[in-house]
Amino acid sequence: MKRSFADLHLRLPQKDTKNLQSAIQRAANFGYSYVSIPFSFEPSAGEVENLKAICKNVGIEPILRIDLYPRNENALMNNLRRLRRKFDVICVFCDNKEISRQAAKDRRVDLLNFPNFDYRKRFFDRSEAELASKGLAALEIDVKFLFVLEGSARIRFLSCLRREVVIAKTFGVPLVISSGVSEERFMRMPRDLASLAYLFGLDVTEALDAVSINPSTIVLRNREKLGSDFIAPDIRLVKGGNGF
Repeated sequence: MKRSFADLHLRLPQKDTKNLQSAIQRAANFGYSYVSIPFSFEPSAGEVENLKAICKNVGIEPILRIDLYPRNENALMNNLRRLRRKFDVICVFCDNKEISRQAAKDRRVDLLNFPNFDYRKRFFDRSEAELASKGLAALEIDVKFLFVLEGSARIRFLSCLRREVVIAKTFGVPLVISSGVSEERFMRMPRDLASLAYLFGLDVTEALDAVSINPSTIVLRNREKLGSDFIAPDIRLVKGGNGF
């Protein structure tokens, strides 16, 4: 079966239309079916439509994503309550343990992203994974650090990723591999992106799933929930005539 590939984290400037068009065209040429250029704020309808139009012109499907950087647990809860039904994907950037724990157990969170390459500031441990396994959140790994780190810093980062991958697999937490890049020159083809995952412990199938099946599952699940006939998982409103 042919895979549909996704890069859920192309950190491109939304307002730089020329470069945005160029990068999305490159993503299409690389063979991606879906891309997400995340918002860090609630966009206007015009901004959303502009992104959709650019993607439509090159035959690629946009995934509406928002990245949350909450200061505390209350801010996270307020944002989730306000934004959940407006986006295909919600990612929480976890730069402290309080946010990490709350995001992991909240079923409105799709992705957990740990933005630091310093292992002392990454909080994905066994407790975190156990919470995530009871919710719906996947662990997102941005490979951008592999492009910019060198020497011992890169080695330590890879060691940290290997540890996190083992923990995620132990607790059944899905993995999503994204580029996380903010410049077009760092973009990679989907199979090249997957090949980098071999460096931190994924086999061929797991790596390919992390750039295809896993991100697609998140998007389809949430779009299903946003449908007008959705009531609860596996429960739909069926409309018929004669009052039934």
